[in-house]
Amino acid sequence: MAVMEYKCPNCDGAVNFDSGTQQMKCTFCDSTFDVTALQDLNNAVNEERAEVEWNTHEDMTWSEGEQEGMRVYSCNTCAGEIMADVSTAATSCPYCSNPVIMKGTLSGSAKPDLIIPFKLDKKAATKALSDHLSGKHLLPKCFKSARKLEDVKGVYVPFWVFNGDVTANLRFKATTVRNWNDNKFNFIETKYFNVTRQGCMAFDNIPVGASAKMPNDLMESIEPFDIKEAVDFKTAYLSGYLADKFDFCEKHSVERANERIKKSTEVAFKKTVTGYASVTTEHRGIQLDNSTVKYMLLPVWVLNATWRGEPYLFAMNGQTGKFVGNLPTDWGIFWRWYAILTAIITVVMFFIVDEFLIGLLISLAISTVVMLVVRNISLKSVRFENVACNYVRHNSFKLTGESDKYLYNNIRKTPRSQKNTQNNTPNSTRNNTRNNTRNSTRSRR
Repeated sequence: MAVMEYKCPNCDGAVNFDSGTQQMKCTFCDSTFDVTALQDLNNAVNEERAEVEWNTHEDMTWSEGEQEGMRVYSCNTCAGEIMADVSTAATSCPYCSNPVIMKGTLSGSAKPDLIIPFKLDKKAATKALSDHLSGKHLLPKCFKSARKLEDVKGVYVPFWVFNGDVTANLRFKATTVRNWNDNKFNFIETKYFNVTRQGCMAFDNIPVGASAKMPNDLMESIEPFDIKEAVDFKTAYLSGYLADKFDFCEKHSVERANERIKKSTEVAFKKTVTGYASVTTEHRGIQLDNSTVKYMLLPVWVLNATWRGEPYLFAMNGQTGKFVGNLPTDWGIFWRWYAILTAIITVVMFFIVDEFLIGLLISLAISTVVMLVVRNISLKSVRFENVACNYVRHNSFKLTGESDKYLYNNIRKTPRSQKNTQNNTPNSTRNNTRNNTRNSTRSRR
């Protein structure tokens, strides 16, 4: 009969049964564990899974005659391909601003399932961009020109939209910490617990960008989209706008959808683990059912700009008006502000610190931190949205099982300083004893 081997959850060393304590004991770090708790943990680790699979659909064909009114334009600079109706005049690429040429009639491209029509027009987009640029003192002045604001274009951007029901089994390592002291030593006791949570939740319409020209972090920064307002795709909605063709198939986008679902599930279940000093995730076991994937066009106002040879792409949610885009820094203005701030802080430090050199170094450090924080807050608005909490189905989260099991403890002892020992008057000793008794009682409870 095979003998089951156990690993120490503290150091991953071998764990054997200790007859003296009637507990499991690590041969490396000497940690001891309750037999039942360690066996349950071992079984849970062996059974855990974290596979998320999607049922992709294949039927994305156009109906007869639907493609006749559509044209495909190609950009020779960035190789982007955009769709537009036959009435669209010569235009420029929304991603690099270079002229595009008509490539031919639309053929062979997948037909979108759904589309969210534009709710905000170009005037609203121009105003949003103007508001986004206002108050940015470190921004080059040429970015605020009226001519630049007029280059904004409405583009239907392709997305794969994911739906599914999640069944989750998550395991966490949690700790509690207790402190006390006597006349000679400070004590810190850390107790470790194996915490498991089981349950379910559902996600509706998690969008993942399918265009190589539109970075995922830019598209996720203008979320959320209200997918409930989506309608069946009709070419008429494209009139007056451009539409990008997808570059990535749904299988290419699955990894990003899985990442957001796993992180969102972890966040939701971790919130139910309370009363501990620290909680770290050990494992995420996630199973997906009733999964569907749809191809959708979402409305985005796009502006491309260039500063000293570097491209900058801005985007506004054509449904909600949320505007984002990382802005360039005018380093001439940056260093002028830096010098002024450093001079002011140096004058203040002159009255606080006797040594001029030390005061100057402190001033430089403070100025550097302040200016970098101001730059990042005012000019950087694009970031990945690693969770998909905005797409959790209402009232779908349910906790079906929970377990908090004690594993082992670790007591650390450090000598008290001579000064603290001398200051331990009988009164303070009585207070320490009273606190220790209260902490011990609370711990036993």
